Amino acid sequence: MNSFKRHLLVLGSVIALMTGAAPARAQCVGAACASLQAVSTLPTTIQFGLRVSPGASSCLPNAAGTVIDHSFGEFENLEVIVRGLPKNIGFDLFSIEVPNAPFGLSWYIGDIVTDNTGTGVGNFVGRFNIETFVISPGIPSTPPPQVFPSPPAVVPEATVGVKTNPVQLYHLGLWFNSADDAAKAGCPATHTPFNGEHNAGIQVLNTLPFPDARGPLINLKSP
Repeated sequence: MNSFKRHLLVLGSVIALMTGAAPARAQCVGAACASLQAVSTLPTTIQFGLRVSPGASSCLPNAAGTVIDHSFGEFENLEVIVRGLPKNIGFDLFSIEVPNAPFGLSWYIGDIVTDNTGTGVGNFVGRFNIETFVISPGIPSTPPPQVFPSPPAVVPEATVGVKTNPVQLYHLGLWFNSADDAAKAGCPATHTPFNGEHNAGIQVLNTLPFPDARGPLINLKSP
């Protein structure tokens, strides 16, 4: 059995154990329970693919990924399985506003490291559904901390805060953690700010062909 199928089987077992162990909802009858019964029919798991990004299509034509997003009600488990990537290197996963540049508002989720077959798996716990968003009700009077200077960061950190109404983030993107690793894989050695130190490589996977205004996370509603 290859590692990709093995990861899927393990995830299915984990979800079955956790959902089976969860306490059942109290029995509910009457008109007041109509909304609860309607919610109970919504899917608690969605699955979708990751496609190779335009900038990596020539150097990593076989790169792909599978995402399994399962809701436990108060939070989600986001299982991301990637394959066809260079072996034994790190990548950075982001929740993004739109799949391709300029990406819009973006939030750093975590890292995925590939094995010696070019396969990698990440499990992330958080809010990954129709309610995923960022907001800044106002500009703080205190400037943001300056932690990662430029250079070596690709862009300098902001010196003032920002204000924005809620913006929903329904797309995902995966970046090389290092521009040097990208170059070794035959990809462009372009530096981007998409890692924890703001000096990553290019994007390799994203959630195309979902439309810009309707990324896949919108399809999972909170129970």
